[in-house]
Amino acid sequence: MYEQLKIANTIAAGPGPGNTDPRVLQQFASAGLADHMHPDVLNGMIECKHMLRAIWGTENTYTFGVAGTGWSGLDCMIAAVQPGDSVVVFVNGTFSGIDALSLRMKAATAEELAANPTDPDAASVNVITIAHGTSVGGDTIEQALATHKPKWALMAHYETGSGRINDVQGFSDACLRHGVLGMVDAVSSLGVADFRIDDYPGVAAWASCPQKGISCLPLTYAPVSFRQDYIDVLNQSGARCFVHHPLMEARHWGIMDGQDVEKGAYHRTHSAYAVAAFHEALRLTLAEGLANRAARYVACEDILRRAFTAMGCEVTSNMTSLVVLNLPPNMAGREMEFVTYCRSQNFGIWPTLSQPTQVRVGILNLLSNADIEDIVTRFGAALVDLGGSYDVAEVDQIIGSLQASLAAE
Repeated sequence: MYEQLKIANTIAAGPGPGNTDPRVLQQFASAGLADHMHPDVLNGMIECKHMLRAIWGTENTYTFGVAGTGWSGLDCMIAAVQPGDSVVVFVNGTFSGIDALSLRMKAATAEELAANPTDPDAASVNVITIAHGTSVGGDTIEQALATHKPKWALMAHYETGSGRINDVQGFSDACLRHGVLGMVDAVSSLGVADFRIDDYPGVAAWASCPQKGISCLPLTYAPVSFRQDYIDVLNQSGARCFVHHPLMEARHWGIMDGQDVEKGAYHRTHSAYAVAAFHEALRLTLAEGLANRAARYVACEDILRRAFTAMGCEVTSNMTSLVVLNLPPNMAGREMEFVTYCRSQNFGIWPTLSQPTQVRVGILNLLSNADIEDIVTRFGAALVDLGGSYDVAEVDQIIGSLQASLAAE
């Protein structure tokens, strides 16, 4: 017999998944064992739809959750792309790079896919690569869309591979000017940044995840939201998928023909536990308010940035939930060794997944003075253990300023 699995309690200080709120875990554990079509479950799903619309900041009827992780939401979003469709995708990190691969697989013709099934060279897809550590800017977006005039364009909002925020306003504006259907990977920005998707009319489709800014259990629901012109394309051309088909997923959430209906149509078996947890995570997000939460992320990231800089590190990111850095010059090239050592101490930071190797320290749902002090203390201890040094008093003074920053917010 195998022994019961025991997993150590660690601090998840990476790009995500984040630390699930205990109240969400409690809702998951205490949900009744209910049939997935039980009235309480269905009512919870209805409320989730409305809470998601408020969190996304949208009047899109086609706003719901796709069962699974962020990959499920992204796959649902790009389901509308057909073989041969013209696409522009912007890449400035690991995860926008995977978005590009997904689009090349979707847009590849049968012959292109057969030539290389896992990495097709789709002639209709133009990948615009921006240097690691650099944001995608409006001028780059404008030039690419003006040159290629695609049907679709995709960009990540927050790219956790390099820790950069990309210009979603410039993306929306360029899509409007050139008649392009914009798609945004908001996996790392929803629930972290204070924005409303209806303020970006050039973006027809958005996809996020449950385990980062929403801070829910990984296997609940990936939020998506689709504008009517995206749905119109689906109604005209369909989608070559079943599990993540946007229209079929929407039906089970009681969204049909652009309207909310009293009862959904069967597509997948929703878990009462997952609905309860997701509902609580959304409720807590709305209770705190996106503006308040976003301000806390800004304050906490600023303290981390200043503390790591005081330790001699070079911060190259501009995200508010993630700090990407190079170690001090005397430890240059030891970033992977540093991450491995920290993880051996149950301090779950991450390396970048592409070159050059850097250190990523995240604060998803770690927004208290105690959380930030713990992260900085653990980071500093690892630095010293591996031969580094820093002015402890200076760093302590920086940490001490966080309480005042949070109080001001």
